[in-house]
Amino acid sequence: MLLQNKTSVVTGGARGIGLATAQELAAHGSNIVLADLDAAALGRAAETLQTNVVKVVCDVTSPGDVDALVAAAVDSFGSLDVMVNNAGFTRDATMRKMTESDFDDVVSVHLKGAWLGTRAAADVMRRLGTAGSIINVSSISGKVGMPGQTNYSAAKAGIVGLTKAAAKELGFAGIRVNAIQPGIIRTDMVESLRPEILDQKLSEIPLARFGEPGEVASVVLFLASGMSSYMTGTVLEITGGRHA
Repeated sequence: MLLQNKTSVVTGGARGIGLATAQELAAHGSNIVLADLDAAALGRAAETLQTNVVKVVCDVTSPGDVDALVAAAVDSFGSLDVMVNNAGFTRDATMRKMTESDFDDVVSVHLKGAWLGTRAAADVMRRLGTAGSIINVSSISGKVGMPGQTNYSAAKAGIVGLTKAAAKELGFAGIRVNAIQPGIIRTDMVESLRPEILDQKLSEIPLARFGEPGEVASVVLFLASGMSSYMTGTVLEITGGRHA
């Protein structure tokens, strides 16, 4: 029970990596504040958590929504110990075909959303004197860049810079800020890819398989818990060796 009596906020928590993360943190004793823009999916996800859970419909690009999200953690459970900035989506296209709105929307949700979440969580943690942990979900696309993902790759690379800068700003307060970079993880988004694309990507992975959401969640648990108490500003790749 690595997070007994702790409180964790997870954005984009209704499905995929976000839901697996919430389930893993809950399994180790954490209260959960589950956030997503999809209210119906949020309700279904909350039913899978065997812990104290609060659901919050949240647009991570809205400062007001994000402030209300972290306030819900304190109002409901009296603390905020872990913030997982996971919300995101893709709108893939080559630069020639990508619209400006597709670029702006992806960067806003991923990068601005992580910045707002980091800022809001840090403000609460400093006010409460919490030696908290903030985990930002980047992607291996932010390390190597992927064709058709100039928006997504740019946003995910930006999250790395955000994480490292925030770690330097917040270390004095005992607040740790780290990032993860998942590779190909078996989520609904990945399963929707054409078979030939999946086969090509699989051939690039030394472990010869795709990752599971729970394998990402276990790394988030490590960063959220005292097991990583002397780690901040780090970026952990969860890729099966792809692009190592």
